[in-house]
Amino acid sequence: MMRLRVKRYLQILAAFLLITGGGVTMKAQDELMLSQHWALPTFYNPANTGNTDFLRIRGGARLQWLGIENAPRSFFGAADTPFLVGGKRIGVGVTAMQESLGLFANLNIGLQVSYKLNLGKGTLSIGLQPAYFNSQFKGSKVVLPDGDDYHQGSDTSIPTQDLTGNHFDLSAGISWTHRFFTVGLSCMHLLNPKVNLTMQGSQSNEQQQYQTELPRQLYLIADGNIPLKNTLFELQPSLLLTSDLSWFTGEIAMRATYNKFLSFGVLYRYQDAVGVTIGGEYKNFFLGYAYEYPLSGINKASSGSHELVAGYSLKLDFSGKNKNKHRSIRLM
Repeated sequence: MMRLRVKRYLQILAAFLLITGGGVTMKAQDELMLSQHWALPTFYNPANTGNTDFLRIRGGARLQWLGIENAPRSFFGAADTPFLVGGKRIGVGVTAMQESLGLFANLNIGLQVSYKLNLGKGTLSIGLQPAYFNSQFKGSKVVLPDGDDYHQGSDTSIPTQDLTGNHFDLSAGISWTHRFFTVGLSCMHLLNPKVNLTMQGSQSNEQQQYQTELPRQLYLIADGNIPLKNTLFELQPSLLLTSDLSWFTGEIAMRATYNKFLSFGVLYRYQDAVGVTIGGEYKNFFLGYAYEYPLSGINKASSGSHELVAGYSLKLDFSGKNKNKHRSIRLM
């Protein structure tokens, strides 16, 4: 079993720990930023469930900052489908994500539902996502060597046993889908859950309590589809903006799709990374890959980040009753 020495542990811990009085608050890492967010439209906005006439299943992995020990690793998946209930169209879905960073690990599993109505020349969708959130810290892998100048082995601000905690999570969003574009606004982790992590004291039966926070996130996402006259190419620009009202970041990307089969793209994430994407869709199977090169000093230690997304879409038959017959830009 790999054991994390205190120097590297403190580097990771410094990004998460805020010691206040007799308790310890640990802030979870920022929300996962996907290079191919357009391939998992329900991941950031539950209103996007059921936006197509397909049972849509997607999953993948993101390996961030390869070359750096204990760098973030994320695995994610999503599935959604439309239904007609009383002549009204609704969407239902499920999403899941497991991420790790050093000794931290988070799991989030959500159920999604959306209600749709015609508005103008498009469809307005309102979505809700109740979820289960679990956070863990592997304190049993912490090593505090003798002679450390900053901490003693009895320092309770550094847990040396495994911690775990659960909490209810809730997200919501709206989106408007047109034949040529989709725009949506969502608030993930509406309740800003603060999860109490507990462990059993090594020398007593007293419970030492810690806390981790899942910050509230706002997302504005816009995707477009621009057919080029007299060619088999289509352009798909996309924009993702996110903030927790104390910081802001954004990502812009442009993809070109040939014959609704192969796509190539470039992206830029504000003050963070540049990247390229490539994807293909054949007989409802989808496979996409993205590579990012960091623009910060991390590039001195890392060769970059890799992301893979795969999925399948099954056509659903609404017996001619569905008014949303256009092909979704998110499947291009």
